[in-house]
Amino acid sequence: MAVPPPDRDALAAAAARYGLNLPPDDLDSFQPFVHGLLASWDAVEELYDQSAPTPPDRKWNRPEPDENPYNAWYVTTEITGADDGPLAGRTVAVKDNTAVAGVPMMNGSMTVEGFVPTRDATIVTRLLAAGATIAGKAVCEDLCFSGGSHTSRTGPVRNPWDETRSAGGSSSGSAALVAGGRVDVATGGDQGGSVRIPAAYSGIVGHKPTFGLVPYTGAFPIEQTIDHLGPMTRTVADAALVLNVIAGPDGLDPRQPAGLVPDDYVGALSQSAAGLRVGIVTEGFGHANSDPGVDDTVRAAAVSLRDAGLTVEDVSLPWHLHGARIWDVIATEGAAAQMVEGNGYGMNWHGEYDPELVAHYGKQWRANPDEFSETVKFVLLTGGYGLTTQHGRHYAMARNLALQLRKAYDEALDRYDVLVMPTLPLTASTIPADDAPREEVIPRALEMIANTCVTDVTGHPATSVPAGLSDGMPVGMMIIGRHFEDATPLRVAHTFEQAVGGFPAPAATISGSQA
Repeated sequence: MAVPPPDRDALAAAAARYGLNLPPDDLDSFQPFVHGLLASWDAVEELYDQSAPTPPDRKWNRPEPDENPYNAWYVTTEITGADDGPLAGRTVAVKDNTAVAGVPMMNGSMTVEGFVPTRDATIVTRLLAAGATIAGKAVCEDLCFSGGSHTSRTGPVRNPWDETRSAGGSSSGSAALVAGGRVDVATGGDQGGSVRIPAAYSGIVGHKPTFGLVPYTGAFPIEQTIDHLGPMTRTVADAALVLNVIAGPDGLDPRQPAGLVPDDYVGALSQSAAGLRVGIVTEGFGHANSDPGVDDTVRAAAVSLRDAGLTVEDVSLPWHLHGARIWDVIATEGAAAQMVEGNGYGMNWHGEYDPELVAHYGKQWRANPDEFSETVKFVLLTGGYGLTTQHGRHYAMARNLALQLRKAYDEALDRYDVLVMPTLPLTASTIPADDAPREEVIPRALEMIANTCVTDVTGHPATSVPAGLSDGMPVGMMIIGRHFEDATPLRVAHTFEQAVGGFPAPAATISGSQA
């Protein structure tokens, strides 16, 4: 479809966007130059259409409420992969921020609703090649900007441990389906903790890989410097298995460094963790909203690591307490610029874009921006104000401070093999009512991120494992490792899992069937 040549009014609108004061004669003078240059837009579209992918014919179903435990499925499918492979016979829920070609993708938001990807995300291609069966798309939070499970436009996702409580977000459906035994494994995305938050709330394993280890190609971006994809599973061994499948370069994602060579994460679990040094980060405890039961449960879990032969001691990491403030600026101004103004993908990077998604979402959100969730509106008001008045100065400061934050973590990890703290300061909170005011909705979406968001800025790998229960609800322990040494926190997590005899599962039932 050719780009329509602009008339004088359209040129005047383009000029006004940049504050250009061009009188009508100047606009008429520029018009033939603009028309001539736009011919290249038409040529690019013709060339792209010659090789643009066509979505495969894949069957999908929008489940009825009685077929949708925890309200966790967006759509269900049965897409089979290779006949054999490390994931043969395993079912996978793919977070609905990640493209499965031919299957609707909503990303939790009415601003994306109606989009059907034409190409699989890299991790989906790899899962299918490894023999997995894609069982469906798991509900996620609205544009993934919430750590709760109450902002998706398909309704709240309920926690299998207590359906009045949050399953965590933004990978809410992924966590609920794994915790409730509805799928074997799931994928999640993590920009502020969105793999680890629902893992901790729902009592499963969630691994945020080192930044760049897993290609983000085909997932809806929020902010390029903090985008991660990772596995969500019931056991550490399964997390390592999925990571083996999805890790490694794809040549399409600029987040990935040159020369990246993934490890054998499954093989690493057979190595003893005895003698590894564990630093318990004191600043990860005792937040203003910390539940003492959570802190005590993680402290007790650390004792189990010591009993398993690891060296365990406290370490102070003062920069950890600066991390959330740095994340605030990066995630807020960065998301306003990329996720919204840049229509998800932004510009100025080498790699594979999704032109169809850019166009669909860009047109749809501009047609009705009031459809953004309360958390995204909060981001736009704050980030937009900062960008308009400060011109990105604080974003630049925060990115520079991120180097110091990473250095502080690296220095601590020179002395310790892993760092440990509570994944979240609290257990799963109550899902807000449908008519809850934003004074409840927004804090409930962001109240838990103080520890998790920091490693999205630094890029270190972090594994959340169930540390135990506090008042009957799961508590997560986060184990952080060195860059691209993801095998080490997984080894420590596996050692803990073996020491405590495995992780508990919820006893909840749905419609009389065991969850």
